[in-house]
Amino acid sequence: MEFRALFLVLFLSFLYLSFAQGSYENCCLKYNKNVRHKTLKAGFKSYRKQETDGGCNIQAIVLTTNSGGKIICANPTAKWVKKIMAKIDKQTQDDQQKVRRNESSE
Repeated sequence: MEFRALFLVLFLSFLYLSFAQGSYENCCLKYNKNVRHKTLKAGFKSYRKQETDGGCNIQAIVLTTNSGGKIICANPTAKWVKKIMAKIDKQTQDDQQKVRRNESSE
């Protein structure tokens, strides 16, 4: 009987740990404070907004670099982050307009 109870406790512990570990998989837990000038100059290809829900405990902008696809967790209130987001949004909009023009000319 004791073996069954011990086995059940161990099994539930492993199950809990596996779920807890998965909940933090795509979350920024802190901001990158020292972003290299080289990284900023290389540029970013995309971003996503992280909200404070589920296992994510801070709001963040998750930037993906052009070179190597490195992930940078940034403070959404920082001026440099807002500029990068605007630049990415403009580039995305321009790219969509080019695609529409190409489709209409075919």
